[in-house]
Amino acid sequence: MQAGVDEAGRGPLAGPVCAAAVILGETGIDGLADSKLLSAKRRQALAAEIQAKSQAWGVGWASVTEIDELNILRATFLAMARAMQQCLAQLEKVRSIDMNGSVLSDSRAPLVLVDGNRSPADYSGPWHWPYATQTIVKGDQTVACISAASILAKTARDQEMCRLDTEYPHYGFARHAGYGTRAHLQALAQHGPCAAHRKSFAPIKQLSLGLT
Repeated sequence: MQAGVDEAGRGPLAGPVCAAAVILGETGIDGLADSKLLSAKRRQALAAEIQAKSQAWGVGWASVTEIDELNILRATFLAMARAMQQCLAQLEKVRSIDMNGSVLSDSRAPLVLVDGNRSPADYSGPWHWPYATQTIVKGDQTVACISAASILAKTARDQEMCRLDTEYPHYGFARHAGYGTRAHLQALAQHGPCAAHRKSFAPIKQLSLGLT
């Protein structure tokens, strides 16, 4: 059994970072790919299919405050750990087994496949997990369960950025998802950062403006 893990939102200037974990089921899902290579409509359709057909899945978040306090790498690990916790809790619920707060035994724990070259298993901290883990560079393009996680993380984060767009309409979060586009930088220059911006990120850090 394998669990794929990927994140969305490490690079933007605003919004939380999101991670997803997916244990695929026996029923195949056609069209799994790196979420960035798919249209928004196709991602949404695949996300619904992944949630319906997977053995288990989970989505985890790390807030803007956690990103600023921990740094983006550690916050990403925290989001991944939360996604795995949710995924495994769902798996245990499906199995109707009471975990009693304990970790899955090695014989029943999945091999966790993480997109990239670093994972929560490599670093001590609240994000650390005890599961056998393998990192795979560009795994979202080559490993089905990682592709599925990439899609869930991307769709969940895009939905959150659309929500933040309604709360902070000056910045265009629904259009650029918080990335440092020209329009976003122009809005920052005009309005200053809001509470959804990552104060530890340049150019937010360089701005001497208060929160709006």
